[in-house]
Order: sequence, then C-alpha cells, then structure tokens
Amino acid sequence: QVEVVESGGGLVQAGGSLRLSCAASGRPFSITEMAWLRQAPGQQRELVARIGPGGSTDYAESVKGRFTISRDLRKNLAYLQMNSLKPEDTAVYYCKARYGSTFYQGQGTQVTVSS
Repeated sequence: QVEVVESGGGLVQAGGSLRLSCAASGRPFSITEMAWLRQAPGQQRELVARIGPGGSTDYAESVKGRFTISRDLRKNLAYLQMNSLKPEDTAVYYCKARYGSTFYQGQGTQVTVSS
C-alpha cells in the first residue's frame, strides 16, 4: 500500500502562482510515474499533467505554458508549479502515483482562483 499526500493548495488571485506538492510513501525510486488531475464542481476529473518513468511530460492543452510538473525520484515527490492562474483553474487537485502496476491517489488539495 502506498500513501499519497498532496499539499500546497489555497486561495490566490487571478494571475498569481501556486506550487503543489505530492509525497508518496515507499522505498526511494519505487514510484515510476506521477500525475496531477483536477476536478471542478459539476465537472469530470481531468488529467492536468503527468511525468513518466523516463521524465517525459504531458499536459492538458488548457495548462500548457502555464503549469510545469517535476519530480524527485529519490524522495518519491512530485510538484506542480502553476503560474498565470485563471478562475477556471479552480478545482480540487489530486496526485496519482504509480507503484508497480498500481496507481494510488491522494485525497486532493483545493485550489481556488479569484477573479
């Protein structure tokens, strides 16, 4: 069992920045893939960004050029740097971490962007 914990959410004005952190338990280098998803009220959960085993990254079109995903393999950490935030970025942000063939997800952290 892997525990995934997100942190760093909060309230920010439009145009501001936030940095989300994700910590996954387990041995160093045991997490091979991490991703950030978000779910706004009344909306489906969507993939925001992912970083694969080799460090390749993918982003949703809506966040390209504004968000950056990064990770620390040794510490099983992932980050989501969010710049130029917009009110439509308001959502609960979830982190998913892959351990072996199983994905584990955290409880989420709320991000609210005021206009």
